[in-house]
Amino acid sequence: MKKRGIKILLPAILYIIAIAVSFENGLINTCIFIVSYLIVGFDILKKALRNIIRGKVFDENFLMAVATLGAFGIGEFPEAVAVMLFYQVGELFQSYAVDKSRKSISSLMDIRPDFANLVKEDKIEKVDPDDVEIGNIIIVKPGEKVPLDGVVIEGISMIDTMALTGESVPRKVEVGNEILSGCINQNGLLKIKVAREYDESTVSKILELVENASNKKSKSENFITKFAKYYTPIVVIIAVILAFIPPIIFKDATFSDWIYRALSFLVVSCPCALVISIPLSFFGGIGGASKMGVLIKGSNYLEALANTEIVVFDKTGTLTKGVFEVQKIETEDISEDELIRISAYAENYSNHPIAQSIKKAYNKPIDEKLIDNTEELSGLGIIAQIEDKKVLVGNEKLMQKNNIKYKKCDDVGTILYVAINNEFKGFILISDKIKDDAFETIKKLKESNIKQTVMLTGDRKDVADDVAKKLSIDKVCSELLPDEKVKEVEKLLKTRSEKGKLAFVGDGINDAPVLAISDIGIAMGGLGSDAAIEASDIVIMTDKPSEIGNAIKLSKKTMRIVYQNIIFAIFVKVVVLILSALGLSTMWEAVFADVGVSMIAIINALRVLRGIK
Repeated sequence: MKKRGIKILLPAILYIIAIAVSFENGLINTCIFIVSYLIVGFDILKKALRNIIRGKVFDENFLMAVATLGAFGIGEFPEAVAVMLFYQVGELFQSYAVDKSRKSISSLMDIRPDFANLVKEDKIEKVDPDDVEIGNIIIVKPGEKVPLDGVVIEGISMIDTMALTGESVPRKVEVGNEILSGCINQNGLLKIKVAREYDESTVSKILELVENASNKKSKSENFITKFAKYYTPIVVIIAVILAFIPPIIFKDATFSDWIYRALSFLVVSCPCALVISIPLSFFGGIGGASKMGVLIKGSNYLEALANTEIVVFDKTGTLTKGVFEVQKIETEDISEDELIRISAYAENYSNHPIAQSIKKAYNKPIDEKLIDNTEELSGLGIIAQIEDKKVLVGNEKLMQKNNIKYKKCDDVGTILYVAINNEFKGFILISDKIKDDAFETIKKLKESNIKQTVMLTGDRKDVADDVAKKLSIDKVCSELLPDEKVKEVEKLLKTRSEKGKLAFVGDGINDAPVLAISDIGIAMGGLGSDAAIEASDIVIMTDKPSEIGNAIKLSKKTMRIVYQNIIFAIFVKVVVLILSALGLSTMWEAVFADVGVSMIAIINALRVLRGIK
């Protein structure tokens, strides 16, 4: 940014000197104009020449080059430098907006496990996961990431698989169970026999998916580049016709006169108002979005957002809080507070996430002297003696095994039934909670004429269907692995219209490949993984999915302002060009009209900084 600023500031100073000071030798002024032109315009001339060699002739660089060299051809040095300065200032604004919107993010390497605890002759040695072979034994301590895929040969623990599958409930693993790399071991010491080398492990495959997905992703062009594709050849063709046809048709017309008019036409046709107001509009759009906590990594993504037709969501951490907690309590002949208290006492010695949720809901000190003979029954629940009362806390099987008549709960989630002295006293529902903001999100998207909302998740079907129904989401696919999510999104990409875009919203490591392959990848920045943020094009820093609807509204407002400026600037241009072609307009009148249009377009462009108000 500093280098680009100097490249603009230095020629701007020289330009002002050349205009303000009239040297006795006019050649000095000309030389100053040429030097300032070369400093500010050299990169553009180089790009124009390179693109011509590659066969990409009609772009904004060619337009700038032709117009400014035409100005030199007719002796309008100030105009040539001014056009380049305008263009570079516009590009600087846009680059500044993009740089400001970027968050300092960690690389994808952060999801790669740093080490593996390899067992060697009764010793544990920290080694690189790449150095571990199939059949080796590794140790994974509580809190550590599982570095390689394998099978548990010793130990019992709960593992957090949310990053890989989106499953909000931790899963129990014991001897004989398969375990995937990328999971987090929560509480027990695990001894694992490695089943796959690192290159074939789940984490490695996800990284590979992200890389491949990024290669498949279609690149959105900058708006000014697309505009120049059509505008430049039209202007050049008209200029050529203007230079050579009238002298051939009209008897008194001279080539020198009409070539001058053609060059004047080229200079006037250079859309100064557009080359600064278009980047400035996007600068305002990106700046307005950042005020809402939405970071957009480029103007092309802001433009693509305006054409969004399909919005695909991950569930856990995106539409739901991703936190396992008590959602509902129903009691019989006992208060809710007492049911929670007695359950928390029963679960006191357990490290299971369900037990943690109960104790969190109780949120009071536990007097362990009141607890006797706690017995944890695998796959059933807990039986404990509390204040001389026999307390049972567990699932339906625990109630059935003890012949306790209970009231069945049909809600979606993990249900704990509670009995005291073999009498049913109620149940506690524990589940992930839908974000309050999620309801507003879907409503805003429908208001923005989004054709389809879809939810893809690795969570269980009953949980996913329940969330989708409550939020009125059009389509849901559940129990998906990362590669299956990619396949589903590839199918959806084929259903959008030619100009339509698909946006995917996610937050986990498992979402990174899908974020990368989508037209627009949107990551939850507050709680999202580094991999998801790295692979995304837009980051929601507030973790409020409803900001997506606001961002889409802002992008549409930005594009409306861009088109307003284009129509207004071209209309004025056409009028001036006709006068110029007929010889009724002098060069400086044309320059004045161009600068006036530029100022109006700039003022209009700055409206987008106010956001969607």
